[in-house]
Amino acid sequence: MPKIMEIIEKETKGKSYHTYKYSYDSIGLPSIDYDDDPNKVMKWKDSGETGFPKKPIDLKPLADQLQSVGEKPLLKYFLDGSRHVFKVDDIAYNKQVFPVVAGQIGIGCCKRENKRMSKERFYRELVLALPDKANADGWDDAAYFAAKVKKLNESEELKRLGLHFSAIIPYSTSKAGYPDTKLDNLAVGVIQDYMIEAEKRMVAELVKDKRLGQDAYLLKDGSLEYKVMKSGREDLRTLQKIKHNYSWVIGVSKSFNPESCLDHTGKPNSNYIADLPVFHRTPVARYENREFLGDVQFGVWYIRLRDKRRTQTPFDGVVKVEKIMMDEEIENGIDSDVIDLISANIINERNPTCYGTDRRWANHLYPVFLTESYVKSKYISTEMFLHLF
Repeated sequence: MPKIMEIIEKETKGKSYHTYKYSYDSIGLPSIDYDDDPNKVMKWKDSGETGFPKKPIDLKPLADQLQSVGEKPLLKYFLDGSRHVFKVDDIAYNKQVFPVVAGQIGIGCCKRENKRMSKERFYRELVLALPDKANADGWDDAAYFAAKVKKLNESEELKRLGLHFSAIIPYSTSKAGYPDTKLDNLAVGVIQDYMIEAEKRMVAELVKDKRLGQDAYLLKDGSLEYKVMKSGREDLRTLQKIKHNYSWVIGVSKSFNPESCLDHTGKPNSNYIADLPVFHRTPVARYENREFLGDVQFGVWYIRLRDKRRTQTPFDGVVKVEKIMMDEEIENGIDSDVIDLISANIINERNPTCYGTDRRWANHLYPVFLTESYVKSKYISTEMFLHLF
């Protein structure tokens, strides 16, 4: 039975080199990966809430009160998206050699009812990133690569294993040969964009099915700062078009760039987050980036879940929270009482911990950890996946 790269080689008239296959996760150099845009700058002088507080707010009394009266948690749904990407080959077109990158994408949403977590919905998608040169004629990429996906899924091996590929995604080669251009990064980037579109699609489905509301928020693991997409579904490309899907969605980032925060005078203010007392939140800052996010504005704040005396760094135990501002909130800010209620609910999600299971334990919310673990459990093993090629 022909392997995937043999089919791709034949169908696109390229030359496969059958090079060494590996996971990008296994060769990465030590670095800090932020959930948000590490280059953004946010000033607290641009208040994003109605109360205009100037100091951290203690939420322990409200968090305890919610638990003592048996109030149902505000957070009902938890969404996590992740990807595993692999270098699977090199292929030549017109005497130029390009990397071939494959990815497994998992998007999962779990819901909590009566203190029990269960699956709400899940996508597992297999995708392949090829250079745009694979389409020699250069016309109608969508139709061309869709036809190749269909051909790929006729493979006896994939049918035997009950697997299929969702898409072949072309990446641009227009800057191939430039000193700063890493084609591997471009290939991984289009797979990342595909994953983000799948996250947006799942949120749109939850809204359409009337799952979300003022008593049933969705907590998304990671940032909501989706940049404008150049490809994919037209109705999901910009935040402006899907903003109202996010009325009852908050984003919580376990890692963030503390250097992006400036005080009202414009000076760096990362110590404000580092010195945040346990169970307190910062005031809400207003954030926008018209170049990348269009005219959508965010309310952004930070909450300390753990005492910094019991963590390794001053920023362990702090999470960044985002909420997209809806129409009236752009003018007046988000209601401070709503911010307090969301924040108190997040504090109450801090236990139990996943200490010893995940190095980010101090920043994890347990339902998010369970959702993330569920998504990762659905991946095909690396050995089986690479064997397909």
